Amino acid sequence: MGLDITVLAVDWGLLERTPAGEREGLLYEAMDPDDEPGPRPEPEAGWVFPASPKVPWSGRYEFRLTLGSYKPHFWAADGWDKAREFADPALREPLDGFLRGLIWWGPDPDDEDDEDDGRLFPSDPEPSGPRRLLVRPPASVRALAAHWTRAEPLVAALRETYDAHASHPAGWIPDFDAFDALVRQWAEVVAETARREWGLLGLTA
Repeated sequence: MGLDITVLAVDWGLLERTPAGEREGLLYEAMDPDDEPGPRPEPEAGWVFPASPKVPWSGRYEFRLTLGSYKPHFWAADGWDKAREFADPALREPLDGFLRGLIWWGPDPDDEDDEDDGRLFPSDPEPSGPRRLLVRPPASVRALAAHWTRAEPLVAALRETYDAHASHPAGWIPDFDAFDALVRQWAEVVAETARREWGLLGLTA
């Protein structure tokens, strides 16, 4: 068994106004709605709004061809880590900013300034519910959207460089096409979350 990830967009104001002791249950419910007993069909790729009828101020994004696993996201981050030094500097800076806010550990993975303790709000106690892989309040989501706006026109030109330096035919992200497809799904996540002026969570049980 490996690490999974569930990506949620949430109305940050409503989440903050929810008593801290009730948030964990709502997040679990949005991750995996329990209102229907028995087996459920696999969700279609893309956004599910609301994530649960019990949490109408949330949406859940289902990534295509990942089976809910975090592994493809790790492989994409590793691919960028290998390709970035050969990439056009005009792409490197905005794509760094975009991926570092989502799945990439940055050029210095030991930089403690990037560590996140998983608290949704500064006054919260240390979380005990779903593990937070990603916590991005609305202002951070807007910044990610701005990074992608700058990066997107230049990403296609990365193909030759990526395939030369980061291809891994046996991996979850074997080539540029797979990398590009996953990154553009993250762009869908960020764009819709920013449009709603919501926050973004990446959670694992």
